[in-house]
Amino acid sequence: MSYSYAVLGAGRQGTAAAYDMVRWGDARRVLLADRDLDIARRSAERVNSLTGETVAEAIQVDATELDAVEGLLAGVDGFLSGVPYFFNLDLTEVAIRAKVHMCDLGGHTGIARQQHGFDGEARAAGISIVPNCGQVPGMGTTLMVYAMELLDEAVDLYMWDGGIPQKPRPPFNYLTTFNIAGLTNEYAEPAIFLRDWKVTEVETITELETVEFAEPIGTLEAFVAGGGTDTMPWTLEGKLRTLQNKTLRHPGHFAQLRAFYNLGLWDLDPVWAGGVEVVPRDVFHALFEPKVTFPEDEDMVIVRIKAVGRKDGRDAEAVVEVIDYFDQETGFTAMERCTGWSAAIVAEMMVRGETRRGAAGVEAQVPASPFLEELRTRGIRVTEQVALL
Repeated sequence: MSYSYAVLGAGRQGTAAAYDMVRWGDARRVLLADRDLDIARRSAERVNSLTGETVAEAIQVDATELDAVEGLLAGVDGFLSGVPYFFNLDLTEVAIRAKVHMCDLGGHTGIARQQHGFDGEARAAGISIVPNCGQVPGMGTTLMVYAMELLDEAVDLYMWDGGIPQKPRPPFNYLTTFNIAGLTNEYAEPAIFLRDWKVTEVETITELETVEFAEPIGTLEAFVAGGGTDTMPWTLEGKLRTLQNKTLRHPGHFAQLRAFYNLGLWDLDPVWAGGVEVVPRDVFHALFEPKVTFPEDEDMVIVRIKAVGRKDGRDAEAVVEVIDYFDQETGFTAMERCTGWSAAIVAEMMVRGETRRGAAGVEAQVPASPFLEELRTRGIRVTEQVALL
């Protein structure tokens, strides 16, 4: 059977997702929609060139024009929203009206929880709505579920993740590989963890630690940032004692971020400067993004999960890890592979009937073992190990 997909937002992640749908998603048609038709055309041309197919089609649509989006979805089986997170609540309602499966790259836990509120409407429409399906949350969420499944009982669950340059450039030792607004939202918003079995808000850019990886990666910093656990704390409250994740960066980055945070450079309330009103976060974006944008540099993505609990009547821990690199063959970054491809896997599982109908988090909607097999099919290496303690 073949399927018709749509991707809203033909940027880096949208292009990667469309490629995945054509390559592995049994696609007969992929509509790449963007408000900038030239961007959509370049994206479709790249997908068709890489796959040797003529399945991807460019179309112009503005995500704020909801009637136009609904018209676009006529005849589509499932779509991915790759537009900024603040559009996704309205798009969820469009998906329900059109009776079309929807997943998105998300970026805001509060909005995702509002999307979950449409569970009844989505079930009545016979569709799946799955927010926050990128790298983390998304792929990382499913890896956490899988690590729990490797044990008979999980008590504590930890994740460390990051998208970082293979060869860091000073002074920031960072490489932007996705939308800068999504990055600063993670840095600015508090994290939601489980601590002592209860949902707990934890201040962002805190709890610095170091994490060791095999060479050539070596020592990395890890610290609290918002959004990575998505809705899992509410889903698993009372079932896990600990649930948390920390962001991985090259050494030295934490101190810089903490200074930006303390200065208020991620605030959204306007301030007066030089006789004009400006939003501090907009100023930060304008100053920071050019200094960490290097299109020729190669990246890597790291996700390490550790679940601690019981197996076979003994204390045990399960470690699941993904380390992925820039793809020389296709030119897709590790972040595009682990974000765009991961979201596409969810879209493909939805249209094939492999996900629960309704609206809920990745942890409730996406079966973990089949998802991991899909990652491996794409050459994304997943390692797993269970040790009795």
